[in-house]
Amino acid sequence: MSNAMYNKMWHQTQEALGALLDKEPQKMIEPQRNQVFIFQTLATFYIKYVQIFRNLENVYDQFVHPQKRILIRKVLDGVMGRILELKNEMVELELTEFHYFDDILQDLKLAPQQLDIPIPKYFLKEKLEVIKGREKILAQILADGGIDTSDMKYPVKSIPFDEAVKLIQIAERARQGRLRALFMKQIYLQEYRAKQSKMLGKKVTDTWAAALRIQKVWRRFHQCKETEKLREEEMIFLGMNPPPLFNEVSATVIQAEKVDRLRNEVQIKHEEDYREALVTIKNDLKLIEGLDIKENLQDQIRHWFIECRNLTGTFPEYPDIEEGGSAIIFSNKTIQQEEDEKWKMSPSLFLPAMKEGCNAYKEIWMKKDESWNFSQDYDPELIKEEKRKEVESEIRIQVDELMRQELENLKLAVDRERERPMKAGKKKDKKGKKGKKKEKKAKKDKDLTADRTIESLYKELVEEGLLIPALKVNLSDYIGEYSYLGTTLRQVSIEPMPSLLDVRQLITLYGIWPLGSAAVHEKAPLVKSLLLAGPSGVGKKMLVHAICTETGANLFNLSSSNIAGKYPGKSGLQMMLHAVFKVARQLQPSVVWIEDTEKTFYKKVPNSEKMNEPKRLKKHLPQILKLLKPDDRILIVGTTRRPFDAELQSFCKVYQKIILVPRPDYASRYVLWKQIIERNGGVLTSALNVSCLAKVTDGFTQGHIVEVVKGVLTDQRIRRQIHKPLTAVEFITAITSMNPVYKEEEESFKNWYAKTPLGKKRALAITRGSTEKAKDKGKRKAKKEKKAKKKK
Repeated sequence: MSNAMYNKMWHQTQEALGALLDKEPQKMIEPQRNQVFIFQTLATFYIKYVQIFRNLENVYDQFVHPQKRILIRKVLDGVMGRILELKNEMVELELTEFHYFDDILQDLKLAPQQLDIPIPKYFLKEKLEVIKGREKILAQILADGGIDTSDMKYPVKSIPFDEAVKLIQIAERARQGRLRALFMKQIYLQEYRAKQSKMLGKKVTDTWAAALRIQKVWRRFHQCKETEKLREEEMIFLGMNPPPLFNEVSATVIQAEKVDRLRNEVQIKHEEDYREALVTIKNDLKLIEGLDIKENLQDQIRHWFIECRNLTGTFPEYPDIEEGGSAIIFSNKTIQQEEDEKWKMSPSLFLPAMKEGCNAYKEIWMKKDESWNFSQDYDPELIKEEKRKEVESEIRIQVDELMRQELENLKLAVDRERERPMKAGKKKDKKGKKGKKKEKKAKKDKDLTADRTIESLYKELVEEGLLIPALKVNLSDYIGEYSYLGTTLRQVSIEPMPSLLDVRQLITLYGIWPLGSAAVHEKAPLVKSLLLAGPSGVGKKMLVHAICTETGANLFNLSSSNIAGKYPGKSGLQMMLHAVFKVARQLQPSVVWIEDTEKTFYKKVPNSEKMNEPKRLKKHLPQILKLLKPDDRILIVGTTRRPFDAELQSFCKVYQKIILVPRPDYASRYVLWKQIIERNGGVLTSALNVSCLAKVTDGFTQGHIVEVVKGVLTDQRIRRQIHKPLTAVEFITAITSMNPVYKEEEESFKNWYAKTPLGKKRALAITRGSTEKAKDKGKRKAKKEKKAKKKK
């Protein structure tokens, strides 16, 4: 796509955003009692903001104009924050983390896939060098300590020389045996064909009958092929099967990737040129326009002296530097404009930033002629406008010093008034006292490692195994499908289990976006801790690693099994937590992971685990959460497969957001089987009934599916696929030895969740809703009976 096309997309998206910002206050100005109407309004805005975000993120990634990118980035942060605010409003309204928009998507003519929330590419792009440098340091520390991760993954056992020779000899004998068998088979076939030809030569055959038989066989074969082809074309047309060469990378895609790489290089070059221009243009302005600006400022201030003298009879007091100097005299305040806008719903911290961005777009870029700027380099005139203000404010400080002295001289010469030194002295004393008060107030917690560098603490935590390398897993690798029956089930008062893509979206909203963007983290509804609860094998650990991969975050492992025996005693534990969170703050974003977190909150510690002291962090975690501020991009993530073993009250106090991670439903299993088989070298053919496979494996998790596919698709089986295509029976046979997640276990998770604070509220809201409906029905019946009696 060319720059012109992306420009067009940007203009269209900005127009849509402007219309949405105008419409939002109009919709929210009147308070509504109808909960369904309120939710539909919030959901509509949420969906529209998601579409705007998708387009803006794409434009920001592809634009090379540095000044446009700055503006789009500002708007992007605002849109992200607003989406999180609307999500928070919907959670408080519906009292559930999962929402379904089937009817709204239908009205807006959008596919469910368009609701998928992308992760901004700039999260990683803008700090790629930092992440790579950190990975090198981490790998070096692990290698120096003899804890090489590559050795851990692929252990290699050394064997004696004699055994190695024997193994090679056995393999060579087997190879020679296979060749001999093939040779003997060929001889046998030759002899067999010779015998057959002799037998047929003796019989008198009718050539016409033989030709007719050959024709019949050929026509049957040809018709079968034609029918198969027509059936395949029909399935492709209906969207049931992928088109030919669907999975192969086309030349167009390769060219597009090449263009993207070149565009990234141009982006970096233009950014560097822009930064250089900021300095050079400012220096040029000082040299060329500095004197004129100084003279204009002096003339303005002198004119003010004379006006005040003419109006009041005395010269004015010159404003102090702290008040803003002479700038305060000529500033025009528009307080009324700010007071006019009133909101009925929760006030947004991101709408002003978005409006400011839209106004900047309208003033500068909407109708700007860029025919001269084909390469989309920086605009020097815009830099001049921006830097002229900076130069003016710097020169104003110098002018204020001169004019303050000039005013004193005028007062002495004309009014014969002398400055009272006591006032100035008093002011200084007051300032000094204020400064002391501020110093007293700003008491910081004691730094236990003030004498140590961050590098040394980082190294220590890596060596102790508390700071671990995150696996390279993208969130898109968490495969799943949408829940298409969510709205229908809720209409009949059945709470559906969330789909895998619902989980993925929550991970993006609560984990990845706030960690990736400092502006979003500071102002959006703050999520300090996250709990992922679900059966074994559903991908909880994978989601933790995906958060780190997508944001470039450090991963700290504070699981009870990992910290057992490390930093013993109360002072040791205090030192460990101090070191972890000091490094996490300095090298943010960071994720603090607590695996099997129910152990930290055990109701009763099993005898086998008492030695490990699993409840070491129980008292400290609430204190740590209180210390985390909006500018600390640190997320505490707990994973558990047995949340029932924990004390519910203390458990829920630590974890603000609880996400149930379910076993995959039919739609998700269908997609999982297809993608995991293909990723492991399998070829999907008509012989493999994936639908049947997905139906039969109800209850089995992603972990089970991955394990089975890897077990079936050995190197030998992959090579044999050409002659013997894959069948569902092979995978079903392999999975029979595994234990699935039964419905009873899934129900136990649902029942546990119903006891959590949000779960309780949701259950109460459902019961109230059903009782109100029953009352309404009763009232309607009574009215009908009264009317019937009156008629009689």
